[in-house]
Amino acid sequence: MNVSIIGPGLIGGSFALDLKEGGLADRVIAVDTNPEHLSRAIELGLADEGASLEDAVERSELIILAVPVDIIRTLLPMILTMIEGSNKIVADMGSTKLAIAKGVVNHPARGRYVALHPIAGTEFSGPDAALCGLFRNKNVIICDRELSDRDALERITSILSSTGMNISYMDSSSHDLHVAYVSHISHITSFSLALSVLEKEKSEESILTLAASGFESTVRLAKSNSNTWASIFLQNSEYITEVLDSYLEKMKLFKKYINEGNADALKGLIDEANEIKKILNR
Repeated sequence: MNVSIIGPGLIGGSFALDLKEGGLADRVIAVDTNPEHLSRAIELGLADEGASLEDAVERSELIILAVPVDIIRTLLPMILTMIEGSNKIVADMGSTKLAIAKGVVNHPARGRYVALHPIAGTEFSGPDAALCGLFRNKNVIICDRELSDRDALERITSILSSTGMNISYMDSSSHDLHVAYVSHISHITSFSLALSVLEKEKSEESILTLAASGFESTVRLAKSNSNTWASIFLQNSEYITEVLDSYLEKMKLFKKYINEGNADALKGLIDEANEIKKILNR
């Protein structure tokens, strides 16, 4: 089949490589508004050619949206209108789902859409960040599966399994709540820590001298793409705000006990936090 990748960057480009590696696509067509990204995607072998959105959709059986979630929200209804009455399939790979889902819930071609969120990635972006095998043994969430046509769902699950992903199912609302806790807050924390350090430490040499693995792992996400994450934060604002309120309360407790010199209370908080290992070590 012909596959269109709308946004051949880290996620879209990596998925294209897996499709080509596994013989799951006869031809990959890339769509990108940045001509340099488009040329680079072809040069790196992520795609066989570039095309306009309309041309790519017309010539493809599968269309993958791997652009920032605000752009997905705009493009998805348009693409569903383009493919209405056909057997073409559209899937997105956005990190938020509820706002996107609400935008097409009453669309006549809603059944041709499968909502995906692969839990994989790095702090890098663009075509050069694409990695073959990025998704192997990673989890992927399919949201609102009951709204997708059976053949579309079966085709997508077969492709995801072939690329080595572990499939789970959620509704869009539950997905956005859970991902706010386990992913989005981590990025906000990393961005905030980076800003705090940059504000205090004017000397780059001091940062490099004192930076240990703990700091590096915590602040690594601060290198993530601003276009991608600003749109995620805004689309998932309700749940992210809820998580931030909880997070800030915990930070205030640490501040309080540190100011009081209360070692027992601090140990209690840390011991309570240590319980996360029971989840992570399963």
